[in-house]
Amino acid sequence: MSALLVPSSSSPVRRARNQGLALGTITPETYRAFLASPEGRALGPGFLQCPSWADVKEGWRAHLIGWGPDPEAGALTGAALVLLRQFPGTRKYFAYLPEGPVADWSDPDVDAWLDPLLDHLRRAGAFAVRIGPSPAYRRWDAARLKPLAGPGRRLGDVLASEVDPLGSAVADRLRLRGWRRCGGDGTGQGGDAQPRHVFQVPLAGRTPDDLWAGLNQEWRRNVRRARKEGVEVVVGSAADLPEFSRLLTLTERRDGFRLGRSLAYYERQYAALNAEEPGRMKLYLARHRGEILAAHTMITVGRRTWYQTGASADHRREVRPSNALQWRMLLDAHATGADVYDMRGVPSTLDPEERAYGLLRWKLGTGGQVVETLGEWERPVGGSANHALHRAFQAYLNRR
Repeated sequence: MSALLVPSSSSPVRRARNQGLALGTITPETYRAFLASPEGRALGPGFLQCPSWADVKEGWRAHLIGWGPDPEAGALTGAALVLLRQFPGTRKYFAYLPEGPVADWSDPDVDAWLDPLLDHLRRAGAFAVRIGPSPAYRRWDAARLKPLAGPGRRLGDVLASEVDPLGSAVADRLRLRGWRRCGGDGTGQGGDAQPRHVFQVPLAGRTPDDLWAGLNQEWRRNVRRARKEGVEVVVGSAADLPEFSRLLTLTERRDGFRLGRSLAYYERQYAALNAEEPGRMKLYLARHRGEILAAHTMITVGRRTWYQTGASADHRREVRPSNALQWRMLLDAHATGADVYDMRGVPSTLDPEERAYGLLRWKLGTGGQVVETLGEWERPVGGSANHALHRAFQAYLNRR
């Protein structure tokens, strides 16, 4: 993989202070084998931590790191895909671990692997590091949220259905170690690169009938309507990506948002993820009378499935192609043994007058949960020079 830094003798595996854990650069093959192993799958890695993601992101260098009893032999307990962006005019890098590292955050001795990881990145030239710990922080059931929507109301105004004790503990640990939560402890807007609030539909232990019963009446009615109108859902191919990109442009204009991703980006993503594992990324199409009216992308890693991006036409929306797509994708995720179907980001607003609430309302209809993740955390890596460079880098990003 051309985007990856190749492990070399200048980046040796180092033994941590407890002498039971070593950390160093690893090959893509070793990394992928760990993610596919029972130990790696149990950590619930996301697609942003797959080695293939390095080939999706342009403008970044990539570094694969593993730690455990013997990383060079593939004996790992954790791993990380680190994206490195050079600060203009320097030989220093901002290190970003999107939704990573892939680690056991319940380990009471987090410092045993986190400190060596930071030291490794500092020696690699990083002046600051941003991570995305995997534990959840709070959850709200759809049934709780929908009746509590109202003017000016936000998720934080509603008592959560569940507060994850591990998430709270990890947040406290990070604060004590000098990490700062990007976007603060409020909505997370303006700080996190990845969505802090996501929507998830639990699949483990449920039947297709259970999933159908979990849909609200409007969703069931729309799925039936699509079926009655003859909407056909199929899995497309790379050849259909231009049509997906065209529909996405229409969707962005209609719904007032901008992802800023080109057709080339999705072609690169589709090629990289499926080269790593065939079928990792799929493009679902909804056709009506021979015309593609909607297209959604889906990504699967281990026992997790994500609905990543959706696009639809401006016309014939009454035949409900997007509902038909999502129902088929839910069933396919369930059939492959996924434990959760992640519909990715949702806004934190519960105000029906705000345009963004429409996306949350649509996803609430599936009967899942809004999950507040821990979000992203950032800190400089030791020394006054790195602290100063970190502040300058933040100012640089704010000016872009």
